Amino acid sequence: MKVCGIICEYNPLHLGHQALMTAVRDRFGPETAVICAMSGNFVQRGEPAAVSKWARAEAAVRCGADLVLELPSPFAVSSAERFARGGVALLAATGVPMTLCFGSECGDGEKLRRVAQTMSSDAAAGFISRGLKKGVSYAAAMQSAADAMLGEDAAVLRNPNDLLAVEYAKAVAAGGLDMELAAFPRVGPAHDGDAGDGYASASYIRGALAAGEDVSAYVPEQAMEIYRREMAAGRMPVDITRLETAMLYRLRTMTAEDYAALPDASEGLDARFEKFGRRESTVEGVIDAVKTKRYARSRLRRMALCALLGITADMQEGGPKYLRVLAFNSRGQSVLRRMRLTASLPVITKPAAAKLLPGEAGAAFKAETGMDDIYALACPEPSQRGGGRSWTQGPAIIE
Repeated sequence: MKVCGIICEYNPLHLGHQALMTAVRDRFGPETAVICAMSGNFVQRGEPAAVSKWARAEAAVRCGADLVLELPSPFAVSSAERFARGGVALLAATGVPMTLCFGSECGDGEKLRRVAQTMSSDAAAGFISRGLKKGVSYAAAMQSAADAMLGEDAAVLRNPNDLLAVEYAKAVAAGGLDMELAAFPRVGPAHDGDAGDGYASASYIRGALAAGEDVSAYVPEQAMEIYRREMAAGRMPVDITRLETAMLYRLRTMTAEDYAALPDASEGLDARFEKFGRRESTVEGVIDAVKTKRYARSRLRRMALCALLGITADMQEGGPKYLRVLAFNSRGQSVLRRMRLTASLPVITKPAAAKLLPGEAGAAFKAETGMDDIYALACPEPSQRGGGRSWTQGPAIIE
C-alpha cells in the first residue's frame, strides 16, 4: 500500500484541504493511505485552534485522511523551521515509508528542493549572520541571502506554503531521511486571503465563524456536520481572548529565568517581555510594546502563548516523544498495524496507556494534557471548560 503524509493544521478543514487529499490519490492511486501530522489544540499563529484537535481529526478522516497523528504543541506553536522539523520527525517516526505531500504556490518540487539545498549551505548561514548583525529580522536576513544566492528562485520564500515546503525539504535532508517529496499546486485564495471561486482561506472561515456567519459553501459537508455539532455543544469557535487574563497573570508572575527559557528569547527579547509583560493591561498591548522592526508579530504572539502553556526552548529540541492517534478508519488501522512493528516512538491509541510512558515521553504527554486543560478554558460555553479530557478521550474511529 502506498502511504503519503501531510503536515497540517486544518484550522478548520476546508475545500482546499480536501482538494489536496483528492489530488494525492489522483496522482498515486485510489488505495493510497493518507497520514496527517496535525497540530494539536494550539497552532502556529500563536493561538488556540478554532475547534478542538479531536473534532478536527474526525473531520480530516471523514474528508479523505486515513490516520491523524497529533503534532505536539511545542512544535505546532513554533517557527516554520521547527514546525516543519517536528512534522517531518513525527511522520518519520512511524517507520512507514512514505511520500511527503504538500500544497505549494509554485507547484515545482525540484525548484523547492534546490532552494532548500542552497539555504542549508554554510554560505547562506554566513549571509544570514551578517544580516542579523545589521539589526534586521531573521526573515529579512534570510530573504536577503536568498536574493543574493538564488536570483529569481528566491521568490518562493515570499510565499507561505512554498516557504514551509522548503523547510520540509531541509528537515528531510538534515535528518538523512529516505522520504520523497511531492508538491501540488495550491488551490483557492492566498494564505490569509478572502473567498473566491468556491474556496475560502482558513483565516476567512475563522472570521466568519466568529461572526456567526454560514461557511458551509467553503467547507466539505462531512466536516460541516462536525462543526455544527461542536458549535451546538458550545465547544466552538474557541477564542484566545478568553485566555487573556490567564496570559497576563502568567506574564506578570514569571521570573527572569522563566522568560529566558522561552523559545526565541534571544537578542534581549526575554528582558523586553519581562518589562512590558508586567506593565501593560492587554496581551496586544504587551506585544505592541515589545515589537520592533526586527521582530515579527507572529513570533511575539507565539512567545506569549508559550509563556502561558509552559513551553520552553528545551521542549522544542529533539523531536516529538510519542505518536498519539487522534482518528483513523479501516485503511488507517492497517497503517497502524504496520506502525506497531516499525515505529521508533511509542504509539498511543488509549489515553490510559500514556500513564505508562517512561521518562521524557511521559513528561511530554503530561505537559500536553495540561495545555489541553488550558485550551478548554477558551470554549464559548462555560460548562465545556472542564479539564481532564486528554486522559479520557480516545481516537475517533470512522467506519
